[in-house]
Amino acid sequence: MNLGRAERGPSPRRSLSARAGSAFGAVPPTTLVLLGIVSVQVGSALAKHLFSAVGSFGTVSLRLFFAAAVLTLLWRPSLRMSRRTWAVVLGYGVTLGLMNLCFYLALARIPLGVAVTVEFLGPLAVALAGSRRWLDVLWTGLAAGGVVLLMEGRGDLDLVGLLFAVAAGTFWGVYILVGAALGRHTTEGDGLALGMAVAALVAVPFGVADSGTALVQPWVLAAGLGVALLSSVVPYSLDLEALRRIPPRVFGILMSLEPAMAALIGLVVLRESLHWSQWIAVLCVVAASAGAARGAGEDV
Repeated sequence: MNLGRAERGPSPRRSLSARAGSAFGAVPPTTLVLLGIVSVQVGSALAKHLFSAVGSFGTVSLRLFFAAAVLTLLWRPSLRMSRRTWAVVLGYGVTLGLMNLCFYLALARIPLGVAVTVEFLGPLAVALAGSRRWLDVLWTGLAAGGVVLLMEGRGDLDLVGLLFAVAAGTFWGVYILVGAALGRHTTEGDGLALGMAVAALVAVPFGVADSGTALVQPWVLAAGLGVALLSSVVPYSLDLEALRRIPPRVFGILMSLEPAMAALIGLVVLRESLHWSQWIAVLCVVAASAGAARGAGEDV
C-alpha cells in the first residue's frame, strides 16, 4: 500500500496497521481471504435477523454508521483534499450507500445465497467487459446459464427482491471502478473511512425515517455494531492484508467463492434451503467468476 505522505515521528495509524500486519503475519493470505468471506456472509445473516426489529433500511443504516465510526477512529482521515479527490470520495460513498441499500432490500425478500449470486453478476460483468478472449465467451455463457437455472428453480422467489439484487450488482460493478479511482487519489485508509462516512449519510436518513426510535434500543445498537464489524471492518482489514501478499488474480479467484459461501451460511444459519437447480446456478456463477478472474490475471 502506498503510504504517500511524509510524517514527523511515528504515525498512530501506521502503528495500528503494523500491529495488525504482525498479528496476521502467521496466517496464510488465502486463509485471510476465506475468513473475510465467511465474516461478510455471517454479518449478512445477522443483519437479516434485525429486519423484524428495524427493517432493511434501519439495518443498513446501522451497519454503515458504525462502520464509518470505527474506520474514522482507526484512520483519522485528513479532510484536506483537492476538489477532484473529494469528487471521487463522494462518488465512492454514494455508490457504496446505494449498493448496500439495494442489497439489504433484496435480502429482505429472497434467500442470502440467491441475493449474493445475482449481485455477483456485477463484478463479473466488469471483469468480462471489453475482453477479446474467446474463453471469456464461455464464462459469460456459463454465468448466463446460471441465471436461467436460478430463475427456473426460483419457486416463490420475489421478483422485486431479484430486481433489487440486480441493482445491487450494478452498483457493485460501479463501486469497483470508482474504488480503483479512490485508490489512485487517496492514501492509507483515508478514502475508505471518508467514503464510508458519505455512505452512512446516504443511508441513515432512510433508516431514521423508516424505523425511528427503534434504532436506539440497546440490543439493536449492539447487533448493528456486530453487523458493521463482521460485514465491513473485519473483512476489509483482512482483504487489505491479504492483497499485500498475494496477486490480485489469486484474490479474485478466491473471492469467486462468495456466492457458494453465502448459500451455505444461509442454509446453516438462516435455514434457507435452495432447490437443486439453484445450487447448480450458484456453482455456475462461481466457476464463471473464477475463470474470468484467472483470465484477467493472465492478460496482465
